[in-house]
Amino acid sequence: MELPKQIDALFRENSELAKSITEQIHKLAPIVSKEIGREKIKIMNFCGSHEWVTTHYGLRALMPETIELIPGPGCPVCVTPSSDIENVIKLAMEGYTVYTFGDVFKLPTVKHYKKDEVGSLAAARALGADVRIVYSFVDAIEDAKKSGKPSVFFGIGFETTAPSYAVLFEKGKVPKNLLFYSSLKLTAPAAEFAVRLHKSKGLVPISGVIGPGHVSSIIGAISWDFFPREYKIPAVVTGFEPIDVLAGVLKILQDLHSGEITYTNLEYKRVVKYQGNVYAQVEINKVFKPVDAIWRGIGSIPKSGLDLREEYSMYNAREQLGIKEKPWDYDLPPGCRCNEVTLGIAYPTDCPMFMKACTPARPWGPCMVSMEGACAVWARFGSTERITKIVSEVK
Repeated sequence: MELPKQIDALFRENSELAKSITEQIHKLAPIVSKEIGREKIKIMNFCGSHEWVTTHYGLRALMPETIELIPGPGCPVCVTPSSDIENVIKLAMEGYTVYTFGDVFKLPTVKHYKKDEVGSLAAARALGADVRIVYSFVDAIEDAKKSGKPSVFFGIGFETTAPSYAVLFEKGKVPKNLLFYSSLKLTAPAAEFAVRLHKSKGLVPISGVIGPGHVSSIIGAISWDFFPREYKIPAVVTGFEPIDVLAGVLKILQDLHSGEITYTNLEYKRVVKYQGNVYAQVEINKVFKPVDAIWRGIGSIPKSGLDLREEYSMYNAREQLGIKEKPWDYDLPPGCRCNEVTLGIAYPTDCPMFMKACTPARPWGPCMVSMEGACAVWARFGSTERITKIVSEVK
């Protein structure tokens, strides 16, 4: 049997296994709830792709009332600050060729709704700016070499995409006419920030974390060990099929029940190694350095971003073009609650703009743009009809 079909059979279409895991979750959840003294067992799935799976396959409908699955800040597009978008728009309007990914192209600034504002890179291109959508940094490099024009690549993403940038810099493949504007983010500091915020606000504390599979393929499951060791919170790195997520929830319950919370569980062994991809980590560290970074609607999180090291400063758009970091100010449009959704404090449906002023066709806030954004996921796949169908199949 071909591998994709095996994955479908084992992790997606295996209703009997899904039913078995769900039954174990229902048996264990009330026991754990009593043991930890909480009516709700709150589990954060950090990654936007995990939120997609959870919503698309109606996994919340399979959970007992005691378990609450919340989204986390694992959408790089959603957390890209408005100031970065504004800076890159300005460069595009000044004549630089700007390269970016498709979802960043539509990402709105804080003032996108004002008539006198150029509120996105898409709007900038409509006004004649040279904004080009690419699938990779390699595409931007090849195009910049051909054009010879002063150019800027708008680099976003987590540790998953950082190696693809780093290797090309380290190998000397980036042309001198292509500058790099880094809005890269590091996941662990943001996950820790979210966990601490829930506690400091007096909300139901987060009882478990489902770590991102894509990111962990680079940084390793070991990168999440600070949760079990320092916070006594179970962590598990899972894959992106429904069985993966269900298995992750069950493992968190089992850890809470046993009290043996000492290291990160690795369910996604078919892709992720405990130590991660050491080669990729070395390449990232050669080219990038950790810096304080602004997360949209949240503010600055210490050492949660990546920027080019001094050896590569000739490519650093901020340094070469004299772009100063603005003091952070609330950078969401009026009425938008994307920051609360990103931190798992609110669900998309709690926002008064959701599917009214803010839709996938006309996003008001950043969480409605990317398919890793919780609002975009809920808008497309949060239908009662789909959930009812999935529940009936499992039950």
